[in-house]
Amino acid sequence: MRSQSVATRVRLRYTAPAALVALLVATLLTVQLVERAGADGSYCARHAVQASERARIVTGSGDPVVVIGDSWSVGLGLERLESSWPARLPGRVRVEGFSGSGFSRSASPCGDESFGTRTAGISATGLVVVAGGLNDFDRSTTAITLGFGRLLAALEGREVVVVGPALAPSRAAEVPRVHRLLARLAADSGVPYVATSDLRLPYLPDRLHLTAEGHAMFGDAVAQRLAERGLLG
Repeated sequence: MRSQSVATRVRLRYTAPAALVALLVATLLTVQLVERAGADGSYCARHAVQASERARIVTGSGDPVVVIGDSWSVGLGLERLESSWPARLPGRVRVEGFSGSGFSRSASPCGDESFGTRTAGISATGLVVVAGGLNDFDRSTTAITLGFGRLLAALEGREVVVVGPALAPSRAAEVPRVHRLLARLAADSGVPYVATSDLRLPYLPDRLHLTAEGHAMFGDAVAQRLAERGLLG
């Protein structure tokens, strides 16, 4: 009886941690599925509020520039949304962004917040800078291609430049694929493409969003590369 009792205790000792690990894995998978299949109202509402707040902020002066983007453009994780990277661009800059969005319609867990869909809110004049791709990291080539086409169709007749995704550590494995696809789509469409996957930037602990210093570095790099292409002063 004693040896049986010891064996039982040993089994329990090793079963409990295994069960805990299984529970944690299941919880993480559930969270990811919820975010993709339809995030709760509060999650999407927070992003909508931030998007609206950032859209009301205009930085700089001169020729009008609209940036269509994701959480990087909005400034998620920053104390001041107006310090997000588009503020480093020359001109009178306004942001039409939504956290979690991308080129593909299904990139955001909050419905169709894709770049092509959000062109309706931009002004009729000035350069349009479309920056993103990180949230398309797990979307298919077809979904991204269709979204890119919808975007350009909505911006027909406008001056457009596409800024590709940087190598955020948490999605670094998929960034090269998205970068190559966007570069090819832009070239096929005759749209200038600015690569940023070579930049080494400081990130927040989530390894996805930029620190305040990272925003400044990214914004300055994009501004320089746009100027070298003769797209911004």
